[in-house]
Amino acid sequence: MDTFELGNFRLVNGYTIPNARLAYTTHGTLNAARDNAVVFPNFLGGNDAALEMYVAEGMALDPNKYFVILPGQFGNGFSSSPSNTPPPFDRGAFPPIAIADDVIAQHRLVTEHFGIERLALVLGWSVGALQTYEWAVRFPQMVTRMASIAGAPRPSPWTLHWLRTVIEEPIVTDPAWNNGFYAQASDVQAGLRRQGHCMALTLPPLAYYHGDLMQRLGFGSVQDFVRGFFEGFMVGQDPNNLLIQARKALTADPAQGGSLPEALGRITAKTTIVAFTGDVMFPPQDNEVDARSIPGAQYREATTISGHLTTFGLFPEDRQAVDDAIREALSA
Repeated sequence: MDTFELGNFRLVNGYTIPNARLAYTTHGTLNAARDNAVVFPNFLGGNDAALEMYVAEGMALDPNKYFVILPGQFGNGFSSSPSNTPPPFDRGAFPPIAIADDVIAQHRLVTEHFGIERLALVLGWSVGALQTYEWAVRFPQMVTRMASIAGAPRPSPWTLHWLRTVIEEPIVTDPAWNNGFYAQASDVQAGLRRQGHCMALTLPPLAYYHGDLMQRLGFGSVQDFVRGFFEGFMVGQDPNNLLIQARKALTADPAQGGSLPEALGRITAKTTIVAFTGDVMFPPQDNEVDARSIPGAQYREATTISGHLTTFGLFPEDRQAVDDAIREALSA
């Protein structure tokens, strides 16, 4: 993982992060024409390693063909975050971040560091899709293609409630929270584990609790699945970092308070929108409405067994569904 130094980075809300940095990973080689670059941002709680299963020889994002940039986001623990920023902006005093701040920092990485003027593709899912839409609206001249996979330009009312109830509340109500000034992340593990329990109730399709899907993943019971997968995903996270990520998702809006259809109508990229059946976070019917606002957008609903969890690539058929979606976007 490499780091791009942003200097004193002014946020869209007026705060400045001193000596800000953006962590990133690359795969492949930028060609002489500098036209084979792909930007693939992280999702909430994710990092570059979680996306690398989709960057491999023979897959849609083949590093022999594309220069794939996996930019971190503010608050992920590698880029500037509450957990790694010195006072006075440390821990609970870290300033609010917007999705636009992530994208502006990524734009600087792409243009200032790599000298890229046009991107072959910007793609992402979940919070990564929020960043993708921001890219396509804010920097339309740079984005040749964009793909939203299990995502949206801004969260639905249900998803906003999910972010507040599943991510925020378990942390801020933990007795060890101390307004974000806990001594170490493990002090708030009760809240992190409750997040995992809430995720287990809301993210997997009901099919996960019938048949053999949990057994295929190596879990022997529902309790084993909840603790081994969902608690396991959350307890390694820093609570302040999670809150920063969730709160910027809550305010995501490429229209900046204006008309969303009008903002989406300004997208010039060749747009691919793929929704997954059973995805309650970003339902197919909402994705279809977004697609109608984007000139020439291609919308498709893919049948999957994992709903919003499809992008985790837990099953071979999930990984294939995601790779097919990326391949479709690159062929647009």
